Amino acid sequence: MSHRVTLILGDGIGPEVVLAAKRVLEATGAAIEWEQVQAGAEMLARCGTPLPDEVVESVRRTGVALKGPVTTPVASGFRSVNVGLRVALDLYANVRPVRTLPGVPGRYARVDLVIFREATEDVYAGKERWVDEDTAETVKVITRKGSERIARAAMEFARREGRRQVTCGHKANIMKLTDGLFLDCARQVARDYPEIEFDDRIIDALCMQLVMAPESFDVLLLPNLYGDIVSDLASGLAGGLGLAPGANIGDEIAVFEPVHGSAPELAGRGIANPIATILSGAMMLRHLEEAERAAAVEAAVTKVLAEGRVLTPDLGGNATTDKMADAIIAALPT
Repeated sequence: MSHRVTLILGDGIGPEVVLAAKRVLEATGAAIEWEQVQAGAEMLARCGTPLPDEVVESVRRTGVALKGPVTTPVASGFRSVNVGLRVALDLYANVRPVRTLPGVPGRYARVDLVIFREATEDVYAGKERWVDEDTAETVKVITRKGSERIARAAMEFARREGRRQVTCGHKANIMKLTDGLFLDCARQVARDYPEIEFDDRIIDALCMQLVMAPESFDVLLLPNLYGDIVSDLASGLAGGLGLAPGANIGDEIAVFEPVHGSAPELAGRGIANPIATILSGAMMLRHLEEAERAAAVEAAVTKVLAEGRVLTPDLGGNATTDKMADAIIAALPT
């Protein structure tokens, strides 16, 4: 079966890691027709926006995309491309698996958790205003619909994947209306899944416990801002953002992308680690019901890391982005 997929190169190291991942995915034998578009700093200079309409239209048309990291100018007035895509396409579930991989130095031997972050609301809704010349204000938006659907997505995932526990992070002791609504909705949805243990933690305590004993967590359910912060923190427990894949999923459309940023200081040097993007591609294959090919990619990545002979500089080696992709392709089962 052939799949049509939007390919968003991004900027900085985006084109390098995305094209490396593209080669790996094609090497599995998956029949993919790529529809290539561009977003980010280059498009800002060319057409006045980092997220042209044609990018959104392409993803709507194909229903699935593999996306590279994109630079968003700080305090420029332009909305983040990532946030813009999530809102425009209603990609409400930001899903970030975090697990330790062989051969990767870290403080923990066994981390295996998945973060479900609500991705369209909270302070990321973009409702800001000046109160006066010395005071700026952001509105935190939490809705029942948004809270219920991300909670159900997390619980459905836990049921489907045989996960034992879902933990909701919040600050409902302080933000009693907004975080209180999120927690109440999560509790109500959890009643429909009696076989899954549900608990909740205040977000600061959750962060402390996550650092002390990450192996005690399974699936984390979080509002947008906390999810953004905790997912990066959790990635640091398992080797860093260079290994962290991610997905933005809605009811009809899904966009897969690495968690790390565009690292413009590394662009063009050919040394960026492509593994996070390659693993994001494996998540995409699984979404496309190509589970065997997804598992083959993940196994090849694991084999290359365990052997430790071909590693990019961030992992202690001297391999290029392309050499890393070549090694993973060579490790795919024939």
